[in-house]
Amino acid sequence: MEGVLYQATIFLLAAVIAVPIAARLGMGSVLGYLLAGVIIGPVLGLIQQPEDLLHYAEFGVVMMLFLIGLELDPRALWAMRDKLIGLGGMQIGITGGTIMTLAFLFGYDLKIAIAIGMIFALSSTAIVLQTLSEKNLMKTGGGRSTFSVLLSQDIAVIPMLALLPLLAMAPTMQISENGAIQTTAHKQGHATMSLVEGLPGWGVTLVTLGAVLMVILAGLFLVRPVFRFIHGARLREMYTAFALLIVVGIALLMMLVGLSPALGTFMAGVLLANTEFRHELESDIEPFKGLLLGLFFITVGAQIDFGKFFSNPAPILGATLGIVLIKGMILFILGRAFGLRGRDQMLFTLGLAQAGEFGFVLISFSLKQNVLPAGLAEYLMLIVALSMLITPLLFILYDVLSKRLGDPDDDTQPSDEIDEQGPVIIVGIGRFGQIVNRLVRSVGVKTVVLDHDMRAIELMRQFGVKGFFGDPTRPELLHAAGLAQASVLVITINDPKATLNLVRHARRERPDLHIVVRAHDRHHTFQLYQAGANDIVRELFDSSLRAGRYVLENIGLNEYEAAKTEQAFFQHDRYTIRELAGLWSENIPVEKNDAYIKRSKELAKELELSLIAALDGDDDKAD
Repeated sequence: MEGVLYQATIFLLAAVIAVPIAARLGMGSVLGYLLAGVIIGPVLGLIQQPEDLLHYAEFGVVMMLFLIGLELDPRALWAMRDKLIGLGGMQIGITGGTIMTLAFLFGYDLKIAIAIGMIFALSSTAIVLQTLSEKNLMKTGGGRSTFSVLLSQDIAVIPMLALLPLLAMAPTMQISENGAIQTTAHKQGHATMSLVEGLPGWGVTLVTLGAVLMVILAGLFLVRPVFRFIHGARLREMYTAFALLIVVGIALLMMLVGLSPALGTFMAGVLLANTEFRHELESDIEPFKGLLLGLFFITVGAQIDFGKFFSNPAPILGATLGIVLIKGMILFILGRAFGLRGRDQMLFTLGLAQAGEFGFVLISFSLKQNVLPAGLAEYLMLIVALSMLITPLLFILYDVLSKRLGDPDDDTQPSDEIDEQGPVIIVGIGRFGQIVNRLVRSVGVKTVVLDHDMRAIELMRQFGVKGFFGDPTRPELLHAAGLAQASVLVITINDPKATLNLVRHARRERPDLHIVVRAHDRHHTFQLYQAGANDIVRELFDSSLRAGRYVLENIGLNEYEAAKTEQAFFQHDRYTIRELAGLWSENIPVEKNDAYIKRSKELAKELELSLIAALDGDDDKAD
């Protein structure tokens, strides 16, 4: 018991000290965990035999893949298919194939070369995404291309984990340090739980397919009823217990039939991605995933043998720089082929040139599956760790090169590729546009949302509402959103001049389009009417009208009378705006427009009569 508490104390103390320091230095949490492991392991020797904890720490990877599955809406994946399959798929295939070929030429067995190629085809999702976010580069062309490749790599880990057991040597085979296969005596191991042991081939296939089918059916038909049953207990911890049960149970089932636990939990996550319990599952699993992943990286860091590095550093440094150079060259060519130029191309090239945390996962899994020899696995871990440690230097190099490239500083970032259209286009998703969007979507009508604020778009996506980033005042963006087929255009941006230009363009392109628009004030309203808007809503008019009704209710009118007065005032104001819009002129100040002033006074008297009629119940006169 004391030993367990001692190790837990050392691990947690190292994490809470090293990780915040690494984060403040811009190195990211993953590097912080690795450095913490290095300090308590090889440097200070506080942890003995850290590999004993790796079995438990690997469960953090299983949870991470479950959460990745929860975040991957199949429809969103289909919308990104060009970059995921094209750019991401080519990066993984070409990089993995190139490194595999080089490993084979250096004398390694083909199966080992394939494993090495897969390990170094991946980059660091955690480090790169955090750095892109900190440097505000996510919404650049290079940042979005980088994200697409990282997402492709995260998905590719699943088939890689499924493929590695097929590369494993037979139980009577071992691998020498140089990758050669050696025959050894069979060792009797401990009995393990298995549902397929001793079955014929067709029996193993049936049991395996049955387990996969069981996971699918449970995700589709069992999770919802159980969640509702747990909800009746009104105990918060039961949600957490059930979320853990899903992950642990599926991982155990996959192990019993000889499949990768990560594959099963990822599949379950995708099945649950569109359920109403998705966010609940994410919030319950996230803390455990973070701690166990941290434990995994600390354990990896504690296992790194720096004695080997300092005894012969040249080959390891040479291999690390070689991997970065090879990946960088491939990324540069692919970025060029997919239209990236200048700083975007440099960001894409340098941002993905390192190896990643999933490399540790594949190395550990390969070692356990008898794909890699222990000595080679240690060298590979050193190379992966060193490449991740130099990632901050690669981003510093990007900053230097981007300044020397002399690209014009332009705050306008490339727009999203709009791959959806709908009957309603909403331009602007601030406080005003959000309410419009929620109301329209609540009755089942599809909307296409455009906004130039990336943070607003990303926030919407967290709540399951898809929007597109870009300058909505650009006509080509409106056309891409389906202006030619849309029934209603809603403009809610807080820019009177841009709003007016949009209305004029939309009316010129679509005389039959119904345009609903937000107006800044009365003068802006007149401009919009003349430009061709159908329904115009002044920013503060409706809220001011409601406030006035509350005043009437508290000075003697009952609720019915106040509501009738409010409605009459609203109807008359709409009529007034249309009347005065015909007399208003942008070139004549209002105080010098005699016709406007005269008609305004007449309408004010008509308003008094209409309000009296409303209170008397004379609805016809009020209209």
